[in-house]
Amino acid sequence: MLVVVVTGASVNADDAEAWRTRFSQEIQPMLAQKCLDCHSEDDASGEFDLTMYMRPDQLLETIDVWERIARRVRNGEMPPADSEALTDDERAAMLGWVDNAPRDESCRQLASDESQRWYRGHVMSRRLTRFEYNHAVRDLIGVDFGLANMLPSDGAGGEGFDTTGDSLFLSAIHFERYLAAADRVAGAVLSEDGNTQTPDLLMARQRLLAPGQDCESEEAAAEAIFVALASRAFRREVVADERERWMQWYRDARGRDEDHLAALRSLVTAVLVSPHFLFLVEVEPDEEGVRALTGHELATRMALLIWSSLPDQTLRERAEDGSLLDPSVARREVRRMLADPRSRALGERFAIQWLDLGSLGTGRRPDAERFPEFDPELAEAMRGEVIEFVVSMFRADASLLNLLDSNETYVNARLAEHYGLSGEFDDTFRQVSLDGLPRGGLTTMAAVLTNTSFPHRTSPVLRGGWLLERILGERVPPPPADVPALEEEGQALVSRSLRERLEQHRLRADCATCHDRIDPLGFGLENFDAIGRWRKDDGGVPIDASGRLPSGEVFDGPEELKQILLARRDQFVKHLTRQMLGYALGRPLNRFDQCVIDDTLKALQRQDYRASLLIEEIVVSYPFQHRFIKK
Repeated sequence: MLVVVVTGASVNADDAEAWRTRFSQEIQPMLAQKCLDCHSEDDASGEFDLTMYMRPDQLLETIDVWERIARRVRNGEMPPADSEALTDDERAAMLGWVDNAPRDESCRQLASDESQRWYRGHVMSRRLTRFEYNHAVRDLIGVDFGLANMLPSDGAGGEGFDTTGDSLFLSAIHFERYLAAADRVAGAVLSEDGNTQTPDLLMARQRLLAPGQDCESEEAAAEAIFVALASRAFRREVVADERERWMQWYRDARGRDEDHLAALRSLVTAVLVSPHFLFLVEVEPDEEGVRALTGHELATRMALLIWSSLPDQTLRERAEDGSLLDPSVARREVRRMLADPRSRALGERFAIQWLDLGSLGTGRRPDAERFPEFDPELAEAMRGEVIEFVVSMFRADASLLNLLDSNETYVNARLAEHYGLSGEFDDTFRQVSLDGLPRGGLTTMAAVLTNTSFPHRTSPVLRGGWLLERILGERVPPPPADVPALEEEGQALVSRSLRERLEQHRLRADCATCHDRIDPLGFGLENFDAIGRWRKDDGGVPIDASGRLPSGEVFDGPEELKQILLARRDQFVKHLTRQMLGYALGRPLNRFDQCVIDDTLKALQRQDYRASLLIEEIVVSYPFQHRFIKK
């Protein structure tokens, strides 16, 4: 069978040619009539020149663009209301053409010539993030030392996560800080005066020294301690010649007249800054190409994804006997790991970054005079609700659609007071019912509402943009450079309502293109003030929380807005899948990963969007279980 290679995918040549012919005969004439007046050349509306993507020989290479166009058409956002609409037949033809683009369904295209050229430009091994390092030391030693606060901040890249290898470089400053952190840990556990240690440190000390208790000499004890520690830290077996090289470190320390504990401290410090611990090390054979991960490498990737930490003993055993390479075993391990308390890392690291809540309370924050209730304790409670809620979806294997609308959430005493909830609460988070309350799901959580407001007022634009980008995966372009912010538009607008003031932006055609999509969504959340409290009026003016989308859909208030979002459930889940895959792989995604996203969405649709299935499908996917080796 003749095939053509397009962006790394093997596509039947006859199917591809028929698809291109359909474009030339049906789609291109329709686009010329209905779209090109606004979307061509230098003055293209929204700075989108459609003519750049209409060459028949490049259609498959730019299919991601056509999918975004189809999504706008499907949602009724294009053509805009003031343009000639597509007929039902034209709309069906456009969507059918995009949906029937020739695709490779195997998800095994990492080895193609095209994909290899792409992978040569990206980092395939990476340093642990500062949070992963802290969690790994916690699980290795048994004490949480709070090391993340000692280490330099990590950047973000790829799909917007700090796990992206391209951003996880190691500078001299990084190494100094990691060395200081490692020495702090070793010194705290192996201090000369063990009687001064806290109960947690005493337990960690006993745990660390236990493998050497029955040895005949201090050096033999040191070796037993090293092997037990390093095999867990390095996520693999420590071979004999490696033991000898590391034990020389201990002997050299003893040769400098250091006693047994001091030499052990030096050895433990060295393990905690070893590249085998500090980096995600995966074997690189002599030949370039794609290879399957070993069991231990797969275990490490799974532990970093779900726990942001090291594999535990059970996972290491599955790796050692090879059973982890069986997809059914890997799936069972995913479910076991999600039930473990360490899966809270999914909320702490994935959810907070996906939802862009990392700066809550530290970046732009509510005005202290207008909102004196907002303080670091409340900010932490807001963040905690998001973390506990998201993690609960995975632990309970609930539907991912609950992220959009749920009758339950998690609050502590501080947040319960903020929400006006009655009952007995303390500093711990517990599940509460939201029946009869105007809340439920991520979009009505105080963390989101506060982080998408200005210091002294709400912002329908920020909130609507957040919904489009973070929930629906739509791109929101920046505003034109010559459009002033509302606060800069002069005193003439001060007496008008916020809604009336935003209407001024839509008087300009280049603003209306985006604001017609953004503002209505944001208005649906106007019943919540700038720190997420429910309100019925703003300064005595009744809240108008109604909206009309370019599709013609209308709604009033957050409950009806959530129904609009639920109607686009597959768009939401597809975006969530893309985000989780980018977080898991630690690199930018591309067309070679699209079939993983598509197949995961299909699996979720078949099984009621079960949360654990999202992680399972990623873990057993070809890109997650294979590695490209570049030379």
